[in-house]
Amino acid sequence: MVAVMSSPHEEPDEATRPQDESPNIDGAISNVEATSPHHSSALSSELEKSIIVAYRSIGLGVFGASMRFAGMPLEKIALFMNSSQVSGKHQFAQSIKLAFREGALAPYRVVGPASMVAWFMQYSVMGFAFQFFDHALSKSLGVAPVYYGEELMEPPPASSSSRGKGVEANNNDALSSESDASYHVKTLAKTLLAPVLAGSLESSVANRAEVQRYFGCSKFAAIEGKLGWNPAARLFAPAFASNAMRNVIMCNTSFIITPITYKLYFPQEKKSQGSLFWYGMGMNFAGNAVAITQQALWGRALDYAAVNEGRNIKYSEVIRSSLKQEGMAAFITLPKWCSRILMNAPVQGSLPWFYNNVLPMGEGPVMDVARWVTSSSADYGTGDNHQAGSIS
Repeated sequence: MVAVMSSPHEEPDEATRPQDESPNIDGAISNVEATSPHHSSALSSELEKSIIVAYRSIGLGVFGASMRFAGMPLEKIALFMNSSQVSGKHQFAQSIKLAFREGALAPYRVVGPASMVAWFMQYSVMGFAFQFFDHALSKSLGVAPVYYGEELMEPPPASSSSRGKGVEANNNDALSSESDASYHVKTLAKTLLAPVLAGSLESSVANRAEVQRYFGCSKFAAIEGKLGWNPAARLFAPAFASNAMRNVIMCNTSFIITPITYKLYFPQEKKSQGSLFWYGMGMNFAGNAVAITQQALWGRALDYAAVNEGRNIKYSEVIRSSLKQEGMAAFITLPKWCSRILMNAPVQGSLPWFYNNVLPMGEGPVMDVARWVTSSSADYGTGDNHQAGSIS
């Protein structure tokens, strides 16, 4: 899953800020729009926000897809490490041999157009998707969204509910306690549901392409033909459940656990962009220790599906046979975890830096072009009107 911090210029939700602040909310989507410091009288506020969102989404998609393509050898090694094709001693060496058994460029030959599109969609849309679900649920339940951007650098609030409600101290202790309890229940429900929705959406976009890269285009097509699934099932592809669970775990790590724990528990005097980067990397390593079990289950489920040129997956049989053969080592070992880190950390760890430090450098030129296009269109329209008036 994609670990992206939203812009520090993001407008807060009405239900999530103190009463003395003026909200600028016109729906759930407006909560996740990135704003730009480059203001212009030629562009409306809503148009400017939409342009910046589009620019950053495209930038993230191009960056993420490029990094994933460049790291395909690491991904193939990780995929083999978490499959039933390697076992016993020297699993890392076995995985490297399998990844390059058809030549040095073999890992790149399994990348089809679907993979490039899926990578682009994954990194351009997924960060936005989580923020959309988080803010939409927060708005409907009347609770605060997860901390983002510059909020992480601020001291933790005196109480969790005061951030979302902006209420003053209440003399009625019973009513206040009941209100706090209700607020915490709603916050918990939102916190559990948002990453599930975002992670499932990510898998619906990415799983089919990941399965294609695992098998290769021709083998995957043969397996699909044998399975004979309907179009909807083919869209999700085999082993969707374990893929989605992995993404839900990583979504929780990147968008829930990391920002909340950093905001509330990291020493205030040591907070900085650098410490946030390394803290996020450390949490990514920890999250992968859990996600690797689902990655291994995904690989073993696909191996199960490939038997006899294609069969439906029965997770109970996959888990039972794996534990019987290798015990817990079937799902988590130090080499499996290390291979997952090698595959995931380069792009996952550098994405927040790219989003917060590189993309803003292009906002000025992008807005200049947008202003020029808008101004040119307006001048052209004015000229046509004058010409029509002269003819008449």
